Amino acid sequence: MTADLHIHTLASDGELTPEQVVECAKHAGLGFIAVTDHDTAEACGKVADLAKNFKIKTVTGIEVSAYEGRVKFHTLGYGIDTEKFAPFQRRLFESSFERAEDIISKLKGCGFDITMEEVFKERNSSTAPVHGMHIARVMVKKGFVSSYDKFFKKYLAPNKPAFSCIHRPSPEEACEAICAAGGLAVVAHPARIRMEKEELVKKIKGLVSCGLGGIEVYYTTHTNEQTAYYKNLAETLGLFSTGGSDTHAFDGKRIIGQPRFEPSAELIKRLNLD
Repeated sequence: MTADLHIHTLASDGELTPEQVVECAKHAGLGFIAVTDHDTAEACGKVADLAKNFKIKTVTGIEVSAYEGRVKFHTLGYGIDTEKFAPFQRRLFESSFERAEDIISKLKGCGFDITMEEVFKERNSSTAPVHGMHIARVMVKKGFVSSYDKFFKKYLAPNKPAFSCIHRPSPEEACEAICAAGGLAVVAHPARIRMEKEELVKKIKGLVSCGLGGIEVYYTTHTNEQTAYYKNLAETLGLFSTGGSDTHAFDGKRIIGQPRFEPSAELIKRLNLD
């Protein structure tokens, strides 16, 4: 069975509908997928219903936008009980509004006239958290920046004028919340985490005591050397190796089903897919 356990939809910062996700998974010959939108599992039910028609297995997923200080340390969660996860989900939802207000205030200080109302209109659902991409879309539509990428690099990256990580959960909090909801907590794209390797390994080892169960070993931008390194680390720590494309859109940069990932029998059993 081949799988892609890291896919985004319109429910967060992606551009794909559940229908498009499943169609791509079918085209790629995948037997198992997980939608992991940022801070919401809203699209998982719809994707699961559609996937049944093609005998594609699914698991409820999420990508918690956790931070270690000012460093992104995104944490994936698989097989979560959404009812048990609801209190933490509410926290993520509410804090996204406060953070958006902080970013908008900073952008206004830079001379950009945008409002929360404009940002709200960019969400696909009123129950979805506000994401930086929603703000980016307003900035591009109003002609303040030429692309989403330029907006993030010039204004939302750490130490840039509109950066804000207020109320972001820590990796420890993310792991504990995922595990408390019966889920499997996994470090997302470790090679993208802006830490020295020794510091990152120490952090990952520490997270095991918080319930960390896996490392995303197979990832779109991981080199062969990085893949081998994190696979070895996962095996050394007794953690599962997972993999995903982190596809957000039909932009050719990331493609559902790439890189190729075959989940172990133990991982399939852990996620109740056998």
